Amino acid sequence: MRPLTVLQVAAAVAAGVRLARGRDRLPPLAPVETAATRISVVIPARDEEDRLGPCLSAVLADPAVAEVLVVDDESRDGTARLAADLGAKVVAGAPLPPGWVGKQWALRQGVQAAGGDVVVTLDADARPSPGLFGAVAAALDGHDLVTVGPRFVCDGVAEQALHASFLATLVYRFGPIGPSTPPPPHRVVANGQCMAFRRTAMLDSDGFARIRGHMTDDVALARTLAADGWAVGFLDAGGLLEVDMHESAGGVWREWGRSLPLRDVTGPGWRAADLGVVWLTAALPVLRLAVGRPTGLDLGLLVVRLLLAGALRGSYIRPGPGVLLSPLLDPLAAVRLTQATLRPVRHWRGRTYPGVTGGAAFRRPGRPGRSGDR
Repeated sequence: MRPLTVLQVAAAVAAGVRLARGRDRLPPLAPVETAATRISVVIPARDEEDRLGPCLSAVLADPAVAEVLVVDDESRDGTARLAADLGAKVVAGAPLPPGWVGKQWALRQGVQAAGGDVVVTLDADARPSPGLFGAVAAALDGHDLVTVGPRFVCDGVAEQALHASFLATLVYRFGPIGPSTPPPPHRVVANGQCMAFRRTAMLDSDGFARIRGHMTDDVALARTLAADGWAVGFLDAGGLLEVDMHESAGGVWREWGRSLPLRDVTGPGWRAADLGVVWLTAALPVLRLAVGRPTGLDLGLLVVRLLLAGALRGSYIRPGPGVLLSPLLDPLAAVRLTQATLRPVRHWRGRTYPGVTGGAAFRRPGRPGRSGDR
């Protein structure tokens, strides 16, 4: 066999093993209307006046939530005023210290100000349904850190197709969410749009300070704490959480594409291997089909990709033709993944950040998160 064929076969085997994990996943979270513990919801917000209202209204209406804190990260709009008018407790964020990314700084302040036994962090573009907060709090009986996968709001064929293509790259690299067997710490993934943990355990770990300079903050936190011995769960909450991340295909390309490679939490060897899997199993078959020269392996990989597109329809509130057309954009997704890997974006929300020194997430010596923190 030719060298490229050998590499493609190896990549196909790796992708197949990861996709096969979908047959043995933890069940989706079911709503839990009440909570046996006091829950604080912390929402970091910087210039979120246009998106915060629906999120905050839904959180404040949930009877399982004891308090809602909005950490105003030096917003230049009416974010703080809106949050206060709706009934949240507003924490005025202190000026950003050198070496910190704004979201981690805001979350650290929010956790310190919270009064609940359990803290749930939530992004301003999230739309929680009743029962979400009780469900993630209950999930902490078996985990130390819980993050969840939502359903996405993507309107328009182009936006949905590009988003689904980007989402497929994550599945090809890491497998579906909710694995019954946790991956090793250096391959853990997470979604920072909604996380839950026990407040005392996070204060003891000082997790947000340890990932202060990471742009890929959610995965950095999950991998850092997993290396400490925390049980990290990435669970399916599609029936309880919606997220409206972007307004157009251009927004998907710019904003999600910047963090998709997980560059600052992944070593160069794994980055190269992950890129190889995406190019060889998703992009190359489409390119060969476009020029009329697909191999038998290419055709088989295209069938697998179409089956994955069908499975991904459940990840969207209003799945349309864009999801099924998403395989056609896999070469573009591979290009964006490569571009962001080679030239990482270091600016966000009007701030520019220096590169992380030391690369991957940090490990601090000490006792595991599950020992005595309950």
